[in-house]
This record gives sequence, structure tokens and C-alpha cells, in this order.
Amino acid sequence: MGGQGEHKALYVVTRQPSFAESFKGEVRQVPIGRSSLYLKTCLLTPGNAQALRSTFSNLKPAPLGVRASAGFGDRLGLATPGHVMAVRGTGIAPIFAQQSIREMNRTHRTPRQVLDDATWGAFQAGWLAEVGADADHIKTVEEADLCAEEGFSFYTVDPGANLDQDAKNAPQGYIRQKLHDLPWSELEINQLDAEKSYLGQVVHLPSVYFVIDRERLWRFMATYASALVQVKRMYRHIAEKLGEGNFDFEISVDETETPTSPSDHYLFAMELRRMGVRWTSLAPRFSGRFEKGVDYIGDLQMLAGELKQHAEISQQLRPYKISLHSGSDKFSIYPIAAQALGNLFHLKTAGTSYLEALRTVAQTNPELFRKIMIFSARRFATDRASYHVSAETSNLPMIPSLKDVDLAELLDNFDARQILHVTFGSVISSQEEVGGPNLGSLLRLELLEAESKYYRQLNAHFTRHLAPFVTGGPSAK
Repeated sequence: MGGQGEHKALYVVTRQPSFAESFKGEVRQVPIGRSSLYLKTCLLTPGNAQALRSTFSNLKPAPLGVRASAGFGDRLGLATPGHVMAVRGTGIAPIFAQQSIREMNRTHRTPRQVLDDATWGAFQAGWLAEVGADADHIKTVEEADLCAEEGFSFYTVDPGANLDQDAKNAPQGYIRQKLHDLPWSELEINQLDAEKSYLGQVVHLPSVYFVIDRERLWRFMATYASALVQVKRMYRHIAEKLGEGNFDFEISVDETETPTSPSDHYLFAMELRRMGVRWTSLAPRFSGRFEKGVDYIGDLQMLAGELKQHAEISQQLRPYKISLHSGSDKFSIYPIAAQALGNLFHLKTAGTSYLEALRTVAQTNPELFRKIMIFSARRFATDRASYHVSAETSNLPMIPSLKDVDLAELLDNFDARQILHVTFGSVISSQEEVGGPNLGSLLRLELLEAESKYYRQLNAHFTRHLAPFVTGGPSAK
């Protein structure tokens, strides 16, 4: 890779031009003493990104299995070199290409663009180990297919819309009717056989003890049965397309109103196993609040106990990793999670790289950052609808009156961080009504000019995320 900003290119040097036929670009002969070499200058096109993945097999996404891993969401497609700097030498397997279809729609990107941006960034930074690529929070087989066609290797299935959260505390009459209406044929079991399989089972682990009685079993089935069917369908579809064992599969049940109990986790995993689903990681719902862009809000001692319980269940049954969703900026929980989970973890981050981009711009172009902050505050009431956040624009300082040197401090402000975090799509796609060129385009241009500074800030930020998992877990001692 060479060049700067928008003017980067891939340079292929060969003795025989036929060696680099898969790369498309302009070739010139360069005399070297009595011989010569061929220099091909290649634009950063999708075809050349594919050729790069074919030439360097480590850049082609591959399953990571149960190795300790972290996902680095990148909404602008510019952050991967900074992510490489932070993860290099940690032993943590990285997923540089990670984005949900919802985020792709908001940023006007395709799965191919997400993968290509990560490929170029990893190559630029000299990454030599394996990588994964996460089709994050997919809900339909059509979404899975979009990512499978581009070579994604990690599929995070979100069956949240199929969970009946009312059943957790509903009266018995509701549960009886729900059981009668369950899709038993799609569950591939009947009520009698389910009772024979589970009733009376005792689960006794160091931090977990429960007996599966009829009340516990049927309330679980009423809550999770349709979600189990959705997960099974998604898994079998992806397995038929890619082949079993050729992809990582994660299940996300974290977007619920109540925490995932140990018995629900156990029964969910047992039912998945019965239906032949092979998964790499599971994201339970923990107590407290994992809000976007800010630290954990809740009882750390209670969370530590829950992490330990879920870890013991996962180790007993497969093992598989416990995944921490909305995991960025949760600095208070990382040492606790490292102690409880050891190396059986996946840390999923997303919007925090965008926030570090804004921190960079606040320092290099305060006027642009001020426009983005004011625009985001106007958009927040609309954009917050699909996120669990508690920020309020009324808590912001008077942005127009802030001095330029004080603007970067907004990235340490609870309300400002969340407001900026959830309005990324509006900023990136903003049009002329903001009073000038597209804010997203201006943001990208500014970051390309200040990319070294952006990478350094990402390195420092993500080193804070990853360091406790490298030094704090029992398996690291």
C-alpha cells in the first residue's frame, strides 16, 4: 500500500508480469541494474481486494472457533489499521469486518464494501494472522445470504423478535394456551417427550443449582420456543450454503427486558443441541444496563456472579464462548469478565470507533465537529428510537458557546457520547439542508487527512478494552 488519504494504491512488484494477472492496474517496467522488475499500480477496487484475499489467504475470513476473540465494528470503513495496532500481540483473534444489515443501510454500505474496507486496512497495517467477518444481528435468511455471498465467516443471529417476553411472568392460563399453540412440529419434539427429557433434571455446578420442574420448563418453552425455531432455521440454511464447520455461529438473546436466568441458558443450549445446532458463542442478557457508548450501569457484584454462572454452563455443555454485546466502553466490567470467562469470550464493539473518529475531528477541525454535534442533537429524538439509551439533549452544554479547545471533552460526556453514537447514520447520509456539503463526506475527508492521529487514538482506546483480557483472566496467569 502506498499514498495518503484518498490517493492510496496497491503496488505489486514482480519479475514476471503474468504473476500478478489477478490484480488490475497500470504496469511499467523498472530497470534494476542489468535486469528489470515490473511495477503494477492498482486502485483499491473490489476486484483488487478480492485478488488480495486470494493471494494472502489469512485475509480471507475464516472461522475462529472458541478462541478468545473481539469484533471491531467500523461504520466509516477507515478504522482497521488502528484496530490492528491495538489487537496485535494480544493473542485475541480479531473480526475487523463487522456490521449489521441495519447499520449497513444507515451508512449506505454493502457487505462487500464492509469486507473490502477491512481487507485494505488489515493489509495496510501488516496483519499476518487470521481474521473473521461478522454478519452482525441478522434476522432473515436473505440477510444471511447477502453476507455469505461475499465470504463472511461469522453469523450473529438475533431471534429477539420471536421471544415472548410476556411469558416470563404471565399467569398460568396464558402459559397453558401458549403451550397449546407452540410450533411443536418445527421444534421436532412434543410436549410429552419434552417432559421426559427434562423434568427432574438437577443442574449442580459450583455457582449454579436448580431443578427443572414443570413450572420452570413450560415457562421457558412459552418464552423461547419460537426463538429456538428461528435459530434452527437460520443455522440449517447457513450450514446448507456454507457447509457445517465452515462458519462461526453466534446466538444473541441479549435484547430482552429481563436477564437470562441460568436455567433458561441451560435449557436454551440443550434444545439447540437436540436440534443439531452447532454454535460458537452465545450472548445472554445480563442484569444492569449495557447502553451504547458509555460504561456499564448496574451492580458489578451481581454481574460478576452472573458471568460466572453463564461461564460454568457453557463450559459444562460444549464449551462455547460467552459474548458481550454492546461491549464497547464498558471499562468497569472487563476485569470482572476476564476473571469469570478466561479465554472463552467474544467482545463485540461497534460505535466506539465512530466516536473516536469524532474525537479526532474535534481536535483537528473544531468547526466541522461543532456542526456534527449540533446536527446530531437535532436528530437525536428521532434516531434514538431503535436504541436503549438514556441521554437527553437538555443535559448538553451550549454547543455554540463552547471554545474550540473544549469541544473534544464532549467525547467524555455521558449524554453527548450517546447522542453522537446513535445519530451516526443521519450524519453520514446528511444532505444539503445542513448548510453545505454532506457531513459524512466532510468527516471522511478530515479523517483521511488525519489518519495517523486517528489510528493512534484508536490504538490507545482499544488497548484499554483488551488489556484486562490479556492480563486479567485466570488462563492468562
